[in-house]
Amino acid sequence: MPVSSSANPGGRRLGRRPPAVRPPWCCSTGVEPHIAVRRLKQNQSPQPPQKLLSSSAAPSRRMLSPGRVSPIDYATVESESRLSSVEETRDGASLREKVADLRVRLKGNDGSCLVLEMDWDVLCENSSVFAGMVDVVDCREIEVVGLEDFDAFKDAIELMCEKDEMRWLMTAGVARAIKILEVCFLIMFDRGVTACLKYIEAVPWNESEEEKLRNMFVRCNFDETVSKDVLARLDPQGPTFSSDLTIELIRSVTNGTKANARKQLQSLVYSILSRSSVYQKDIAGLNKESVYDICHFSLNCLVEFFEEASDPVPADQTAAFEAKLPLVERISQQVENLNWMLEVLIDQQMAEDFVHLWADQKELVRMHERASPMVRYELSRITATVFIAMGRGRLHCHGDKRFNIFQAWFRPMLIDFSWLRICSKGLDIRMLEESLGQSLLTLTLKQQESLFMEWFQFFSKKGKECPNLSKAFQVWWRRSFVRTVGQN
Repeated sequence: MPVSSSANPGGRRLGRRPPAVRPPWCCSTGVEPHIAVRRLKQNQSPQPPQKLLSSSAAPSRRMLSPGRVSPIDYATVESESRLSSVEETRDGASLREKVADLRVRLKGNDGSCLVLEMDWDVLCENSSVFAGMVDVVDCREIEVVGLEDFDAFKDAIELMCEKDEMRWLMTAGVARAIKILEVCFLIMFDRGVTACLKYIEAVPWNESEEEKLRNMFVRCNFDETVSKDVLARLDPQGPTFSSDLTIELIRSVTNGTKANARKQLQSLVYSILSRSSVYQKDIAGLNKESVYDICHFSLNCLVEFFEEASDPVPADQTAAFEAKLPLVERISQQVENLNWMLEVLIDQQMAEDFVHLWADQKELVRMHERASPMVRYELSRITATVFIAMGRGRLHCHGDKRFNIFQAWFRPMLIDFSWLRICSKGLDIRMLEESLGQSLLTLTLKQQESLFMEWFQFFSKKGKECPNLSKAFQVWWRRSFVRTVGQN
C-alpha cells in the first residue's frame, strides 16, 4: 500500500476555514475494486513514517462537502452519495460546523481513483497509522495507491464518522464487515476493529464467511481482549476431544426410543464420521474399543430379549409390565443399532473384529432355532449386513473368520430368507443374494462344497423362499471339476 502525503507550502498545519457553500457530495469510482489485503499488510510493516511520505505542493483549489468524509472524483461529478445523509458527528456536533481540511486519495490497480476530503481530526484521532504520517509532515493530502478494492478502505474511513457503528455494520452485513475489519486492523483503527468484532460475533456466519475469518485470524494478531468471543466461536476453548464426543453421540443414538428421530440421528452421525465427509479431520479419532463396548452391550440385550421371548411366563412380571416397548420392537431396535454401528465400523475399516464377534454368538444361534420366526429373522438382518459387506469387498477379514460366520449363520439365513423378503426394512434382497454367493466363493473350494450342497438341498425344497445362489454354484462347479477334467 504505497502511501504519500502532500505537505502544505508553509510547513504548518492548515487552520480551520469558515463554513463555505458546499457542492453536492458525490462519488465516481469507475470499476469497483477489491482491497489488496496482502499488499496493505506488507506495506503496513513498521517503518519510519518519513519513508512513507512525500511532499508536494497542495492543489490549487479544495472542494468541500457537507460531510466530514467526502469522496470526490476530479474527473466527473455524479449522483449524490449515501454519505451525504450523515448529519452528525460522533460527539453530536453539526457537520456543517466542521471544515474538511485533509484529502485522502485512493487509487486502484485498475486506474480508478477516489478522493475523500475530510476532517483532519477524525482521521488522526481514529487511525494511529495516519496520525503518525500527518504529524511528521504537516500535510493536506495523503495518497494510498495499489488497492484492488478501495471500497472497503472507504467504508473503514466512513465508519470513523459514524455515531452508531453497530447500526451501520448491521446494514453492511457480515461479508462486508469482515473486509472492513481487516482494513481497520491495518490502519490501526482500534474502535473500528472492536465494533466489527462485536458485530461479527453477534450474527450467524455461512461457511464461506467462517473460512474468511479463520484466514484473517491467521494473518492478523488481534488483541485477545476484543477478539476472544469470536475466537470462541471458531475454535473449541478447552481440552474436549472429538473421540469422546463421538462415543457420547453413538450412545445417545443407540439408547433412543423414538424410531424416526433415531434414524435421522443415525444418518447425521454417520455423515459426520464418514471418511469422505468434509467434517472428518482425523480418521483415527473414533475410539474402536469404545464402539465395540457398545456393540457388546447391544448383543447382551439381544440375548436377554430372546431369553424373554422363549419363556412364556417371564420370571420378573414387573419388569415385563414396565417395559417401554414391546419385545419385538426392542429386538428390532438393538438389531438396527448393531447394523448401524457395523456400517460405521466398515467405513472406518475397523469391522474385521465384528465378523469374529458375530460368529461367536453361540447362545443366539441356539436360541434362534427355538424362537418364533417373527423375531428370529431379525438376527439374520445382521448376518445379511455382514455378507453384503464381504461380498462387495467392503469388509476384509481372514479366511477362517469368514468360514466361521458361515458355519454359524448360513443355515439361519436360509431359514429366514422368506421373512427377510417379506419384511425387508430397506434391505436389498437381490444385492443380498448376489453378495451371499460372492462371499461364499471367497472360501476354499472344499469349504464351498459343504455349504453349496446344503444350499442345493434346501433350495430344492423351498424354492423362492431360499436365496438363489445358482450363479455362484456354477462358478464353484466349474472351478472344482470342469478345469480339472480338462487338465486330465
